[in-house]
Amino acid sequence: MSRTTNSHQLPDMDRTTPEPEVTPEAPPADTSDDIQHSTPLEEAAPAEGVAAQHAVSSESSESSERDGAEEATAAEEGAAGEAPAGEKAVGDVPVGEASAEEGTTASAGESEEKPAVDIDTDAASDKVSGAQEEATEEAPAEEAPAGEKKTLSGEAPAAEESKAAAKDPAVEESPAAETDPADEGDTGTDEDTSAGDGPAGPPDEPAAPGKWRDRHPVAARNVGWTVTGLSLLLICFALLMPTSAPKFTPGVFLRIPVEAVLGAAVLIVLPRRPRIAVAILSGAILGVLTVLNLLDVGFNMFLGRGFNVVLDWVLFDDAQSYLKDTMGNGGAIGAVIAVVALVLIVLVLMTLAVLRVSNVMTRNRDAASRVTLVVGTAWVTCAALGLQLSGPGIAARTTVARVEDRVNRVQATLKDEAAFAKEAKKDAFGGTPGDQLLTDLRGKDVMIAFIESYGRSAIEDEATAAGVDATLTAKNEALTKAGYSAKSGWLTSATYGGSSWLGHSTFLSGLWINNQNRYRTVTAGEHLTLTGAFKRTGAWRTVGVMPGIQKNWPEGKFYGLDNVYDSRELGYEGPKFSWSTMPDQYALSAFERLEHGKKRDKPLMSEIILTSSHQPWAPIPKMIPWDQVGDGSVYEGIEKAGKDPADVFYDSKKVKEEYGKSIQYSVNSLIDYVVKYGSKNTVLVFLGDHQPLASVSGSNASRDVPVSIVAHDKSVLDKIDDWGWTDGIKPDKSAPVWRMDSFRDRFLTAYGSTPVKR
Repeated sequence: MSRTTNSHQLPDMDRTTPEPEVTPEAPPADTSDDIQHSTPLEEAAPAEGVAAQHAVSSESSESSERDGAEEATAAEEGAAGEAPAGEKAVGDVPVGEASAEEGTTASAGESEEKPAVDIDTDAASDKVSGAQEEATEEAPAEEAPAGEKKTLSGEAPAAEESKAAAKDPAVEESPAAETDPADEGDTGTDEDTSAGDGPAGPPDEPAAPGKWRDRHPVAARNVGWTVTGLSLLLICFALLMPTSAPKFTPGVFLRIPVEAVLGAAVLIVLPRRPRIAVAILSGAILGVLTVLNLLDVGFNMFLGRGFNVVLDWVLFDDAQSYLKDTMGNGGAIGAVIAVVALVLIVLVLMTLAVLRVSNVMTRNRDAASRVTLVVGTAWVTCAALGLQLSGPGIAARTTVARVEDRVNRVQATLKDEAAFAKEAKKDAFGGTPGDQLLTDLRGKDVMIAFIESYGRSAIEDEATAAGVDATLTAKNEALTKAGYSAKSGWLTSATYGGSSWLGHSTFLSGLWINNQNRYRTVTAGEHLTLTGAFKRTGAWRTVGVMPGIQKNWPEGKFYGLDNVYDSRELGYEGPKFSWSTMPDQYALSAFERLEHGKKRDKPLMSEIILTSSHQPWAPIPKMIPWDQVGDGSVYEGIEKAGKDPADVFYDSKKVKEEYGKSIQYSVNSLIDYVVKYGSKNTVLVFLGDHQPLASVSGSNASRDVPVSIVAHDKSVLDKIDDWGWTDGIKPDKSAPVWRMDSFRDRFLTAYGSTPVKR
């Protein structure tokens, strides 16, 4: 009998193109109907056995079966230890590889030279029958590599592998099927498992290691549960987070968000693909809401109000300019990059967190359903009974309420735009001729000065009151000594913590300008302003001193100013003091040099913005002799000796102290200028534009600012005796409080203007 010798090539799991197989010669024909040999002799017998080379008859006698029973048992043991080359055992380990390692397979030349061996056909029949029955029973569990020859059962290895995969629960519940990149442990695919269970190369090479989670299942499971827990905490934080810094207390987060209960119920019942889509969409929406909540926190801290999604985007340009002025160009760019990165991180993390939790709930659907039912019942119970912890109710619907509030604010903003446009067209003094305006102030040099962030807290807060009150008292005495008198009261500003131009426009226009949309609307129209009333008379030259403006300012025309001196036109050659482009004393000195000190044929009406008290209140300039101000280069040493903004702005105690000092400096500059350069015809109106930010004024501070009128001519103050204001430049706590938009009409009426509607 001729024999075909195999090359003993081991199957390679990673091989994309299988090695060509050598087809053995067909065995002698067999007349038996019970046993069919479709396998080469090398696959049907142990490596050293030759009994499988012959077909045996299924009609062997019972006595032969008894005689060969022990030999069949030995054949089964041999088959278990030395499987035919090319076949794999139950555990996906090719037994032929083991036999190859033991050196039991002979080379082609040796096998041809072997002498013939007499074989007991009965015993061989028993051996082959036992081996065939064992192979038939174990065939469904085997996973042979692609391209391997048929097994004894006649089924292709690919079909057997597909059946095994269909019956393998690990495949059904694999993370790949759930699109969850990080499962708790049993997350390997069939490929990972086979790679870890058996060698992937020749028998003399080490087996390829499995994934980290396969080698450390306990640690992987712990990491998985940790990630799931953190994802759940992140979602709850986003659903419960407040919109102002003082409200971040533990009790706020010890509540049940109804949005989480409803979201879990929806995700549990959805099929796989819709569930993934809903989870991604929900995570993205929750990320956007979290970003908006963070903006609310920042706006409440600086401006005392929430973020307006319609109007406030323009403020980011001003914020970037502020960062550039205070931190330099590099610092501003770094801050912008950090903010953009933070927004992207929030969006990505929130989306992944929702997707993670939804996958875990789906894999544990029954347990997740029970937990959702229990938590939902607890929410309904707490809501019905009104149960609370320290303040807010345990049953929370924070996100739903906040979305409703944002929608309402958007709708109100859009309606307000149309309503305000009509309101701005109505003007009690809009039709008054110039010769009937401000008749009782003719011949007076009128100064209207805004002191940045000069709020009520500067006078009444314990951290700042002592120094500011002492300065106001001293400067009031200096005014009295110079022959001046003053009266003071309170105005409620339309803005808080920033957006100074809203306060300026409210005071001068007599309209409530509390957002950017209103500001754009009024400045684009022809509504009469207080400064515009002076211009309409034709009796005054009107100018503006605006050291905070660093580019063209078209609003100057709306305010009725003949000339505007911005930071580029005041001739300053010294250093900036953080955001402030120049010290207040220099701005007033430049005003004296450019306008007030010159001979004129008309009195002067001026609007002056003093900026040294602008945040971050470091470094602060110092008063120097007026004749030493010059071009401002003298301030080089003062600026270098000042404090670093970072050392002040983020220290709650220092920032209040430095804020108070900045107000003292601005008041000193203004009053000293009036005493030195004023005259018998000087009338000064000065006020704050808004309160400082909440970290200085407090989260519950009012929007009130002090306002004072100073005049050398006592008859000027007699015109406002009925206002009930306090004598001096420090208003009493009990002094009247008016809305800032009411000042224009009161002032025009007090000094002889006649309301005439158009």
